[in-house]
Amino acid sequence: MEMEEAVASSSSSSSSLLASVSQPRKARRSKSVRDHKKSPANPRVTRSSGRQPTILALISKGSNKRKSDEVNGEVKQEMSPEKEEEELEEKEQDEKRIKIETKEGSEIKDEATQVKTAPPAKTTPPKCVECRQYLDDPDLKFFQGDPDDALEEPEMLTDERLSIFDANEDGFESYEDLPQHKVTSFSVYDKKGHLCPFDTGLIERNIELYFSGAVKPIYDDNPCLDGGVRARKLGPINAWWITGFDGGERALIGFTTAFADYILMDPSEEYAPTFALMQEKIYMSKIVVEFLQNNPDVSYEDLLNKIETTVPPAGLNFNRFTEDSLLRHAQFVVEQVESYDEAGDSDEPPVLITPCMRDLIKLAGVTLGKRRAVRRQAIRHPTKIDKDKGPTKATTTKLVYLIFDTFFSEQIEREEDKENTVKRRRCGVCEVCQQPECGKCKACQNMIKFGGSGRSKQACLQRRCPNLAVREADEDEEVDDNIPEMPSPKKMLQGRKKKQNKSRISWVGEPIKRDGKKDYYQKVCIDSETLEVGDCVSVSPDEPSKPLYLARVTALWEDSSGQMFHAHWFCQGIDTVLGKTSDSLELFLVDECEDMQLSYIHGKVNVIYKAPSENWALEGGLDMEIKMVEDDGRTYFYQMWYDQEYARFESPPKLQPSEDNKYKFCMSCARLEEVRQKEILRVMEPLEEVDGKMFYGLATKNGVLYRVGDGVFLLPDAFSFSMKLASPAKRPKKEAVDEDLYPEHYRKSSEYIKGSNQDAPDPYRVGRIKEIFCNIRSNGKPNEADIKLRIYKFYRPENTHKSVKASYHSDINLLYWSEEEVTLDFKAVQGRCIVEYGEDLPECIQDYSASGSDRFYFLEAYNAKAKSFEDPPNHARRSGNKGKGKGKGKGKGKGKSASASEQSEQDAAEVKLVKLRTLDVFSGCGGLSEGFHQAGISETLWAIEMWEPAAQAFRLNNPGTTVFTEDCNVLLKLVMSGEKTNSLGQKLPQKGDVEVLCGGPPCQGFSGMNRFNSRTYSKFKNSLVVSFLSYCDYYRPRFFLLENVRNFVSFKRSMVLKLTLRCLVRMGYQCTFGVLQAGQYGVAQTRRRAIVLAAAPGEKLPMFPEPLHVFAPRACQLSVVVDDKKFVSNVTRTYSGPFRTITVRDTMSDLPEIRNGASALEISYNGEPQSWFQRQIRGSQYQPILRDHICKDMSALVAARMRHVPLAPGSDWRDLPNIEVRLSDGTTTRKLRYTHHEKKNGRSSTGALRGVCSCAEGKPCDSADRQFNTLIPWCLPHTGNRHNHWAGLYGRLEWDGFFSTTVTNPEPMGKQGRVLHPEQHRVVSVRECARSQGFPDTYRLFGNILDKHRQVGNAVPPPLAKSIGLEIKSCVLAKMKEGAADTSKPEKMEIAA
Repeated sequence: MEMEEAVASSSSSSSSLLASVSQPRKARRSKSVRDHKKSPANPRVTRSSGRQPTILALISKGSNKRKSDEVNGEVKQEMSPEKEEEELEEKEQDEKRIKIETKEGSEIKDEATQVKTAPPAKTTPPKCVECRQYLDDPDLKFFQGDPDDALEEPEMLTDERLSIFDANEDGFESYEDLPQHKVTSFSVYDKKGHLCPFDTGLIERNIELYFSGAVKPIYDDNPCLDGGVRARKLGPINAWWITGFDGGERALIGFTTAFADYILMDPSEEYAPTFALMQEKIYMSKIVVEFLQNNPDVSYEDLLNKIETTVPPAGLNFNRFTEDSLLRHAQFVVEQVESYDEAGDSDEPPVLITPCMRDLIKLAGVTLGKRRAVRRQAIRHPTKIDKDKGPTKATTTKLVYLIFDTFFSEQIEREEDKENTVKRRRCGVCEVCQQPECGKCKACQNMIKFGGSGRSKQACLQRRCPNLAVREADEDEEVDDNIPEMPSPKKMLQGRKKKQNKSRISWVGEPIKRDGKKDYYQKVCIDSETLEVGDCVSVSPDEPSKPLYLARVTALWEDSSGQMFHAHWFCQGIDTVLGKTSDSLELFLVDECEDMQLSYIHGKVNVIYKAPSENWALEGGLDMEIKMVEDDGRTYFYQMWYDQEYARFESPPKLQPSEDNKYKFCMSCARLEEVRQKEILRVMEPLEEVDGKMFYGLATKNGVLYRVGDGVFLLPDAFSFSMKLASPAKRPKKEAVDEDLYPEHYRKSSEYIKGSNQDAPDPYRVGRIKEIFCNIRSNGKPNEADIKLRIYKFYRPENTHKSVKASYHSDINLLYWSEEEVTLDFKAVQGRCIVEYGEDLPECIQDYSASGSDRFYFLEAYNAKAKSFEDPPNHARRSGNKGKGKGKGKGKGKGKSASASEQSEQDAAEVKLVKLRTLDVFSGCGGLSEGFHQAGISETLWAIEMWEPAAQAFRLNNPGTTVFTEDCNVLLKLVMSGEKTNSLGQKLPQKGDVEVLCGGPPCQGFSGMNRFNSRTYSKFKNSLVVSFLSYCDYYRPRFFLLENVRNFVSFKRSMVLKLTLRCLVRMGYQCTFGVLQAGQYGVAQTRRRAIVLAAAPGEKLPMFPEPLHVFAPRACQLSVVVDDKKFVSNVTRTYSGPFRTITVRDTMSDLPEIRNGASALEISYNGEPQSWFQRQIRGSQYQPILRDHICKDMSALVAARMRHVPLAPGSDWRDLPNIEVRLSDGTTTRKLRYTHHEKKNGRSSTGALRGVCSCAEGKPCDSADRQFNTLIPWCLPHTGNRHNHWAGLYGRLEWDGFFSTTVTNPEPMGKQGRVLHPEQHRVVSVRECARSQGFPDTYRLFGNILDKHRQVGNAVPPPLAKSIGLEIKSCVLAKMKEGAADTSKPEKMEIAA
């Protein structure tokens, strides 16, 4: 967009760049040769109406005329001339002294010693009372004085060189406003002669600023001095303004004095650095506003990337934009965004609350709503820019549309009414809130007091509080994991007794069965309505205000408690995770039942089972009636069974009663009994009785068989080792720190270090069963309720005397045999595993290990006493073989401990799996597909990815896939309208082709703002989530997977999640959701992801995969709270897991050293892989070339900061020394000055100040306090108290720790600032990030370095995808086995021999 003719306020430094002129002033023409030149349109509001006085008349009025709209009329007392001279002399002395002290030294030691000579400020250093600059600042410059021929302003204005009229023409009379000229080679200074910026609020505070330079006629475009009139001490400046860009790039800035307007051309040499900053900030706000208009969902890191890759226009005095310059100008930039928002439509979401702006506001400590009152008079509405249209309107199937549209319009309105009554509309503190209502905007005109209807309930547009908008958007992004658990709405009545009214109830017929003291009946008559076993009823609650409960009657009897029935409860939709989004007539089967008195029955109801139709898979996308049954007040339907704990919707179980228990068969009782039976520990195959013990060959737990000789998992506290290791637990105590050198170190009070594995639990202990026995009781019978195991202990490498270092080089599934034994309870067993002697394996160790996550091997025995490794004894080997091939016929209960992969391996021998045809939507570079391929479950035939570089990367790695680089909505529309190919001739998948649909629809659009209102709702209706669900409805795949950020389950009070599940349930899918931590599946990174899984009717709904690796517990809070109910996934391994955690060292210690900005795309590895992870990630094929070990080139200042962050674990910006450093670009940084008393943190131990801004004392921020080009970034201590001290910014990774979530653009001050290499002075490389995500080294990326970082950061970690893929695989195999066993029902699957 061109922001031409931008206008600005005549009274504010932060005038809007984006407001357009309403009435340009008539251009003045000269009758001279330059007739074709036009003056630029004058931007300002005309100050005076009527005739304009002549210049001479103006002069006679004197030059002290000040602007009429002064903010505060105070003018500071001037110092006497003598005092002024004294000050200047002192100042020069100071300068000399400082120059002697400042010696450039590149070594930190020199810097440190040099620093210590100057003690830190105990009091605020002296400032100039006029320009507020520090008097001891070596950069404070004085105006060098005017040449002798320079004229005073009134005299200069009458110089004929500036006249644009012929002498005889009475031109002056036609002026509408002040004369307008240009000024070049200018300098701006205060009364003391200090050169100073004019954009920091001095003019608004009535500080008199003057300028000198050469004044030129308005038509002269040449900035040299020729033809100019030298002028002295013009001013004082009444206002400064911005009037658009000269052809788009450079801002035109002007001054107004009492006599004239001046457009600035080139600054004088000494003023150039100050003016360059001014131009930089104006140009930067132009970039920011344009970028955010077109990309509202970008992150702070994306904005940095945009700024750092924008080349400044020619003629500006700097060569690159940096983060430092963005933070330096943040206040101005945000004010520009505010004024842009103000001029926008009221229903447009403000740019101010985009994630990126909120991060900038927090980081830089921007004050919102500042001085808008003053600015408002002059701002015109800018011409709105046509945004780059993002994805088109969502293409939806009829069913998805109906659910999202008609179903919720009423609810949204209800919510909105409620919300408007409750919600605070303003913070009340900022200037915007304190204004009166304008009475003119759309919102005011709707208010009753201005004669409107009062319906819209919107605040005056001029009073839209920026603070509240930002706070609300922030609140929605923070998910509180520690919400107290609410009891699930389980049994409601617990068989309470109720006074029976016998006359209502009478049995029909004779008892059909007598069972103990109970007489069972088939029918009963209640209130003249006959009920029989199997009918459904409504049941009165104890509290009359509550709705009726619904149940199926599964038995009727009479006993001492009276006339009774057994209720198998239905769960109403509102009591499931669907909440209010559910169909009010839809019920769900649950495993809950109880005995009740018949008097609780309210009446008979009709509950219909809606089974999926025969050709369900082909019905996708058809016009379906959203109503399942007519609402007559007594009719309901159900299609799913619901698990309240895990929020799983599944096809109803197919349990049938036997003939003899029909009269009292309850499906819920049967299933609960099955689970109970499975959980009972049992022994079988008694062997012999010795010494008061009975020995057995077999025991079962949770449906899994354990034999003598089997390997078992045990919790880490089940037994200890005789090797006492020096515990690495606590870090050495910190030594006292020199607070003058490291003034921010005091902020590191907490012991907790982000990304540390200090608290990571040990992996499971592994043992081998030697004996299974029970003690013989006094009555001579074995006590089978208390089963004991005698086991051999296995050592892991880290449990031997070689300690943790040994584990780093060994395979994660390597163990050492030991002769140590221990007896423990069978109930302590966590699962079964396979442990083999490596030499006995029929295949190579790698193949054996790869075939299941429960495979371990040993090659040696460990003798702890002798600290030696020996050959294992014969019995270790023999029983290893004995235990092979056992364990068929394992049950698959909820608490199954046999891992999916082991199960599927054994099954795969019997049935051959045909890979499922997969469509990957929003595929990125292909992390999800890569994991599915590794699991051997799918073949991605089609992928859709709009962003070209990621689509190219996908093609490179999957040459057989058809990759569509276009909008998914366009493609779905084509397919739904019957097209077979797209415009490029690529074949489109048709109905019935897609067996797996997976993808991660981007959701930034509705991550802000907590609730839906009509605007955010329409955005949601057109979101990619809705498009993705429509793909699912149209293609009806066998399996569906939606992956997203953790907060997907919390967006809009979980409404997004509920609507997603609601759609899937309505389509007929079994579905569930959960949150998984990628670090538990084998990457050194914390990355929590929400996963929604669905399976078609007739398939088995996969479980979530059990964790394979232990991980930091803080990062493993995976429960989700929806409507105050807490849901967990089915995962049982919460305290430990089979393998140790993967660390940063495991991930990348083998990569060669590179420097900041390294750009060689291919280098050699220079060495062998060091760890198990590295061996896996490099692959079994020898690869000499390492690709993409490249890292971002950071600016000289950032590079210096990275160089000074210590290498100790947990180091970050708070460990930076406060010193001057020579940068690689030849400039020198400044020391950060502490200028204010910090209320919250007091003073340092040496009594030094700790505040860097007046807000530290509780006053408003003062822009004059900002400091730049310091090693410690000024903005971090400025806002640190409000943001957890910005822990982790400029943070180093720890070799023994893990990565924070890998982001799309590693930035030391980004949301995820812990991106520095543990030892090298640079940010992490693309390859290091790819490894932290678990991508093989052979995986190809495409584009420039930032494209590659983005591809990696947006991907699903392949190891996580692989684990999910294995679960899907085990479901497919289980179904195939059932199909093979049950040949009476031929399967449609191909089963190869």
